Amino acid sequence: MPPSPSAAVWAGRHDGEGAAHARWHDVVQVLDELPDSAYDPRSAAQTVDHLALLGFCSDEGVRRNGGRPGAAEGPGALRAALAPLAVHGRLACEEIGVLDRGDAVTEGEGLEAGQQQAAQAVRAALDAEGCRLAVVLGGGHETAWASYCGLMESRVMTVRADGSRPRWGVLNIDTHFDLRRESRPTSGTAFLQMAEAEAAQGAELEYAVLGIAEPSNTGALFQEARRLGVRWMTDSECVEAGAVGIRRFVEDFAAELDVLYLTVDLDALPAAVAPGVSAPAALGVPVPEVSAAVRAAAGTGKLALLDVVELNPALDVDSRTAKTAARLIDEAVRTAFDAGAPRNGHSAGDGA
Repeated sequence: MPPSPSAAVWAGRHDGEGAAHARWHDVVQVLDELPDSAYDPRSAAQTVDHLALLGFCSDEGVRRNGGRPGAAEGPGALRAALAPLAVHGRLACEEIGVLDRGDAVTEGEGLEAGQQQAAQAVRAALDAEGCRLAVVLGGGHETAWASYCGLMESRVMTVRADGSRPRWGVLNIDTHFDLRRESRPTSGTAFLQMAEAEAAQGAELEYAVLGIAEPSNTGALFQEARRLGVRWMTDSECVEAGAVGIRRFVEDFAAELDVLYLTVDLDALPAAVAPGVSAPAALGVPVPEVSAAVRAAAGTGKLALLDVVELNPALDVDSRTAKTAARLIDEAVRTAFDAGAPRNGHSAGDGA
């Protein structure tokens, strides 16, 4: 089992005291293990609004899906890439705390048990008093099912007085629909699992994807996406639409939602900037366009949960993929907090 992160993970260059010199490693507080309760009493983060970080060390879903394993090492590499980045705005001024809650782990072939552990960790993070946003560091894209289960079990989705629950949706930045029908869960089944779970409650999954590669998705997967009412843009359409068109797509998707869950599969990026994934993209969506999508999602004021998945450090070159992923996480966090996003994605007075 990989060790829980320690203060040594969050270490790096120290330029001076105060907000003007702050980097991620200066502002992160670490819990020794995933707590059952909302807070570890030793953490000063309980006194302030905060960002929760947690990892899911898992690539059993990738292995089941015929991919190249190694994403279980992703959380550590993402932390290492985040650590030296300068922080600005409310994080630098310590108006927002950053709490690293450690890792959930898939042991051997026990994916389902690992996902259950990760879901409990996501729920605990979201339910903690003062949590404004939870960021999950994957892990293969089997992370998404754990993220969904944790979100659904959390108080973010508390049923309102009128018996309705907040309207939520998931935005996936990905080359693949991940709507496969398999005999057991894999990294390619999470969104069909979500759709079926929602249908069991008499609801439809609000699902949108940016970056779909037509050669990487069969006709059957496109038929499934149409049947489920999925909205998508292909990688080529994203390039043609540019940042403006992508922002409009995200804003339109989120307009009627109360809660937004964003999942970023790093294989949506071009292979030149993201070689460290199981399935590098032949075309991909350029980083500026992906960044525009991430910032648009974070800027809605509805983002409650973000996960970043499929980083395989063993396949990375010069940490390109990890550094790009860290930049995207940093932009999401900075946008969400400096735009004044409501706590846990709720708007004031929504009754949730």
